[in-house]
Amino acid sequence: MAENKQDKSGTKASDWSDEEKAAMKERARELKADKSKRSKASDEQAVLDKIGEMPEAERAIATRLHEMIRDEFSDLHAKTWYGMPAYQLNGNTLVFFQSAHRFDSRYSTIGFSDTAKLDDGAFWPTSFALLEMDSKVEPQIRELINKAIG
Repeated sequence: MAENKQDKSGTKASDWSDEEKAAMKERARELKADKSKRSKASDEQAVLDKIGEMPEAERAIATRLHEMIRDEFSDLHAKTWYGMPAYQLNGNTLVFFQSAHRFDSRYSTIGFSDTAKLDDGAFWPTSFALLEMDSKVEPQIRELINKAIG
């Protein structure tokens, strides 16, 4: 019987799903592209391209989120992150959208990295299920992004 090799963190190579492996490969490509000094316009186009690959319902959510961030949060810079639409503040990913189809999940999520200033005591959420963008959800997302920026 073949033994599973472990990396330095103790994770077995077989513990990663095909989707996770693809996301890591995509992140490696993104980091390599960073060295070629991509422009803000090309970064935004890469985000729009990723959104364009999504199924229609998720594409509508991601498009509206992208428009909201672009129009209302000028300090955030669109850029892909692990192959997902993401938005950076001062060169660090702050918020990202993960479509359900990407990881064969039940719902899409909007997530925040550890640079987001969402801290609230000893326990707080950093990822939220997102099924649709409507007039009730949009203000909540705006509030979260404002809080995350600090």
